[in-house]
Amino acid sequence: MITIILLICIIRALRFKPQPKVEKTVEPVSFDKQKAVNDLQEMVKCKTISNNDFSLEDDAEFKKFEDKLTEMFPRVHAHCVKENVGRRGIMFHWKGKSAEKATVLMSHFDVVEVDESGWEKAPFEGIIEGETLWGRGTLDTKSTLNGCLQAAEKLIGEGFVPNNDIYLCFAGDEEISGPSCPAIVDEFARRGINVQLVVDEGGAVVEKVFPGVSDRVAVIGIAEKGMLNLSYTVKSKGGHASAPPAHTPIGILSNACAKLESKPFKANFTAPTLALFDTLGRRSTFVYRLIFSNMWLFKPVLSLIGKMGGGEINALMRTTCAFTQMKGSNGRNVLPAQAEMLSNFRIMTGETIESTVEYVKSVINDDRVELNVVSGNNPSVVSRTDCEEFEIVKAAVGDTFPDAVVTPYLMFACSDSQHYGRISDKVYRFSAQSMSADERRTIHGHNERITFKGIWECVEFYLRLITRC
Repeated sequence: MITIILLICIIRALRFKPQPKVEKTVEPVSFDKQKAVNDLQEMVKCKTISNNDFSLEDDAEFKKFEDKLTEMFPRVHAHCVKENVGRRGIMFHWKGKSAEKATVLMSHFDVVEVDESGWEKAPFEGIIEGETLWGRGTLDTKSTLNGCLQAAEKLIGEGFVPNNDIYLCFAGDEEISGPSCPAIVDEFARRGINVQLVVDEGGAVVEKVFPGVSDRVAVIGIAEKGMLNLSYTVKSKGGHASAPPAHTPIGILSNACAKLESKPFKANFTAPTLALFDTLGRRSTFVYRLIFSNMWLFKPVLSLIGKMGGGEINALMRTTCAFTQMKGSNGRNVLPAQAEMLSNFRIMTGETIESTVEYVKSVINDDRVELNVVSGNNPSVVSRTDCEEFEIVKAAVGDTFPDAVVTPYLMFACSDSQHYGRISDKVYRFSAQSMSADERRTIHGHNERITFKGIWECVEFYLRLITRC
């Protein structure tokens, strides 16, 4: 019996091959490359740092950013109908030949806070060194906003009219899960606009991230995981540390933490993950092809690998839990009257905030630990890939990065595009840049920067995308 199963697995692996690559001629696109660099440089100089405490935001910097857009993209402002929506939302309506369906190209222009002491270059001066532009927001994600507007400005100047209405929608509070994007979606719903395609930041062109695959890979997010910040609180009578009880509040919390880390969520192989495994598994080495062509047999093995190793492969398969904060007493010899910790969950498609909390309760199984939902959102809708709109995005990606394998995937991070799930099932997440592992680590970290090539790739992608819409 074992021999028969092994033979079946080997035969399936041998047949598990990628589609033959079709050779095609990609027509080059031209645009003002220096303008693309200069404009992004000016955008970076605007300190559009969003904050959950609105009083700590610098409104003048946000106004400066919007004023710069007017200066840099006069054709867009003259040709498109501009509206300010919600708290910090900007929406341009570019009329096409038909209004029956619409495309939304979206991004955000707020950025996260900066600890300047950890930067090699000043984060808001737009410093250029060689062919690299340094600054907060270069990757996340003023670069995609710049690429979108550069493409629109050029095409409008050439008299191009899109087949369908296009809306360019930008929010200034995405990093704090602010109300601007939901307000924009509310407007689409209120006006009865048939949104058929949405493109936002997300996946990129990466390499050496999938086992056994040497090709560059362009990953398009067709869904994103949900997010939950959950607090854990244990209260006590406090007291002197010289005569502690058998179990202190921090000890109780530590035990809860250890239980959850030793018993992760069950693996959940969703459609986006299976699509990624199918596409890239075919391009992997034989051992991995053996696994990914026989998921009916090897799912438990993959689950165990993810459970033991963590990381990106694990995050593709299950809800993850990361403990990020803990606090107790202010005194070194004082028992805390209250101890707290916090964990950040990324919730897998098909699960919810409620099911996540219930699982945590069952694993901890300790009434002394009080759980409270601090903030969160459920996973996004899974977008279709069996439609013209996905093929449009895929073609634009393929023409911009002809050497890359294009595949759907599940995005771990949260974005504003999740809000569009209530009006469209064709929401795709792709940041049109080649990103190394080192570059990806600078997002929300120190020394964020982008190469000129990355800036130009963004513009080229949007030129190719818009002309197909």
